[in-house]
Amino acid sequence: MEKKLKIIVGITGSSGVIYGIKLLYFLNKFEIETHVVLSKWAEKNIEIETDESIEKIKKLATFEYKENDMAASISSGSFKTDGMIIIPCSMKTLASISNGYDDNLISRAASVTIKENRKLVIVPRETPLSQIHLSNMLKLAKIGVIILPAMPGFYHRPKTVNDLILHIIGKALDQFDINNEVFKRWKNDNTAKII
Repeated sequence: MEKKLKIIVGITGSSGVIYGIKLLYFLNKFEIETHVVLSKWAEKNIEIETDESIEKIKKLATFEYKENDMAASISSGSFKTDGMIIIPCSMKTLASISNGYDDNLISRAASVTIKENRKLVIVPRETPLSQIHLSNMLKLAKIGVIILPAMPGFYHRPKTVNDLILHIIGKALDQFDINNEVFKRWKNDNTAKII
């Protein structure tokens, strides 16, 4: 019997909460067990940036936790998972993780993921990036954290905003070896036109 994946998903208050929502949709569709934490600012941005209801989003998760619940199972290394993704990841959360501050459940779960040598994927969504942001990303990358910026490709000739979003979602799913055809993969078929 194939092992069922168990992934922690953190959605923070950075702009681009739609990335986290779409990822949850596909993880739910692929029957991946998810442990989800929405920060209070993620909830605020969901209201600002989307027409989605927070309750509907939470229902996509297998388990949902409050960001200040430091006694949650995912705050302990004894709770086994296949890793964690923070999508989108605010620069505040990035700084907290890179400095071991653990100020809420998202950063605590990320610290646990790091100390237990599990996969941690961070999807930063900020521009421009300051030297502080880059330094925090480099610090984490040096210890094996995957930095997957929300930078969609254009080789697949996206027609909609959703096409751009799905490119990042497909890349995120790839990090956990989740078979997917969410986005169009590169194929050198000489169809690109020179502008």
